[in-house]
Amino acid sequence: MKSHLIPLFAAAVLLAISCSSDKTLHIVTTGDVHGSWFEDPYIQGGGTKTSLLSVKYYVDSLRRAVGRKNVLLLDAGDCLQGDNAAYYSNYVDTLQQHLFPRLVKYMGYDAVAVGNHDIETGHPVYDEINRQLTAEGIPFLAANAVRTDNGEPYFTPYTILRRGGMKIAVIGFTNPNMKAWLSEPIWSGIEFLSLIPCAQEWVDRVRAKEKPDVVVVLTHSGTGSGDGSSLESQGLDLLATLQGVDLLVCSHDHRPYVAEKDGTVLINGGARAGNVGHAVITRSGGRNAVSGETVRLDKNAVDEQMEDHFREDFEEVRDFTIQPVGHLAMELRTRDAYTGMCDYLNLLHTVHLSVPEAQISFAAPLTFNGTVRAGEVIYNDMFTIYPYENQLFVVRLKGSEIKDCLEYSYDHWIRTPGEHVLNIVNNPDARTGAARWSFANRSYNFDSAAGLVYTVDVTRPAGSRVRIKSLADGSAFDPEAWYNVAMTSYRASGGGDILTRGAGIPAEELDGRVVNRYPEIRELIYTFFKEHGTVDSALVGDCNVLGEWYFTPERLVKPMLAADMALIF
Repeated sequence: MKSHLIPLFAAAVLLAISCSSDKTLHIVTTGDVHGSWFEDPYIQGGGTKTSLLSVKYYVDSLRRAVGRKNVLLLDAGDCLQGDNAAYYSNYVDTLQQHLFPRLVKYMGYDAVAVGNHDIETGHPVYDEINRQLTAEGIPFLAANAVRTDNGEPYFTPYTILRRGGMKIAVIGFTNPNMKAWLSEPIWSGIEFLSLIPCAQEWVDRVRAKEKPDVVVVLTHSGTGSGDGSSLESQGLDLLATLQGVDLLVCSHDHRPYVAEKDGTVLINGGARAGNVGHAVITRSGGRNAVSGETVRLDKNAVDEQMEDHFREDFEEVRDFTIQPVGHLAMELRTRDAYTGMCDYLNLLHTVHLSVPEAQISFAAPLTFNGTVRAGEVIYNDMFTIYPYENQLFVVRLKGSEIKDCLEYSYDHWIRTPGEHVLNIVNNPDARTGAARWSFANRSYNFDSAAGLVYTVDVTRPAGSRVRIKSLADGSAFDPEAWYNVAMTSYRASGGGDILTRGAGIPAEELDGRVVNRYPEIRELIYTFFKEHGTVDSALVGDCNVLGEWYFTPERLVKPMLAADMALIF
């Protein structure tokens, strides 16, 4: 199963030569590409990266080796968000055909699953993508996304393909936890069903109707832990229960992973075209043998013809990306957010609190380790400051709920000091690039608050660390009073469980708590720069607006934070 043992690419070619009577199918999978469509940097001095150009080079090498008719190319979702090119195609250059369908048509993709970040782009974008992909003969799959008016699938549920002398059914599913990520207007008219039992029901239905030789379940769901506890990551849960499936493709959690159970292979190829999944299915005597691996791609091995073909598109995105936005008087480092207040988070909080209803702000570092240097700021820097298309929501919370949210956040961020004070583990994290030590939990859920004066006592047990002294203006903070809290649409919809598990607010109540909705936060930050011209620490660090917070006791926590940060970075 491991790619460093016997590469399947070479082994399968030898198998095809020695067992010519057997039928052999190769399946290459991508997922969570997040707009990594070009390897070249948009700004001078930036480094190259793996991209769809790397995928094209790899898959065409395989097609030449084993025959194009023996290869399938599938994507497991989150295609339309996460990079300058995706943003530009979604919202700026909306008159010509979207770039993504043109790319996957050129590459010869056979099917694409719908990801949660694809839905995040909104009905106008993903509905049009669905139309354009369908017109190109590439189904946009999500059998568990059903219409609320008639219960029928909103997207294509499955497709039948013929390769390697076999009839293949590819059944697609999207993430069922959509309501915890996104607000209702974005997915209006759609209900998202749990993959258990929905996936098995569709497998049984398709097997009975189509009688395929091979069944592939292509899902935008994380690998998970297999304990049935996560609606968001049901991969190993499916592997343990699915019957009649040869290959289960997962994604979403950006974690390269391969597993096998009772003849079914699970592959998660990771994210941003850094790896691909590669499965080989050999059919002999009416029985299938499946093997799988993840393959690390070489960022320098790209398809030059594809690069030339889409050069004009790249240059359009680059020209948009390098337009001036304003100036920074100081450097912004996202990693500074893990140890306390900093210019980066102060900027986010200041923008949040600029809307008229907001009294308090929740914000977290959404780029794990990014830097925007002092000097001229260009639009490309907006993606470092704010990489997602989240809207700004203002939500009504009780004072006691605000404290509970903060307790929940810090309980996942820090630990009672022993060897460490940050909640870190001695494991690499492919999702963030941490080579050895990494956070035990996702840092984009490490919310701090502005508009309050409070401390976080690291020596206190979980659930009792936060002491709120007052509002930012010095007036009393009342646990029984109601406050308007600015936060991301992801958080307001229950993302990260801070409102639901942390504050104990039932998920069905969240929408009714929303006071107002504003445009995408990245656009609000862009407008802030355009209005002020130069952004400095004083502009985003007004204690009368933000208040202040810090970890205590400072003598203990300061050196421990420094030591833990040195391990992570």
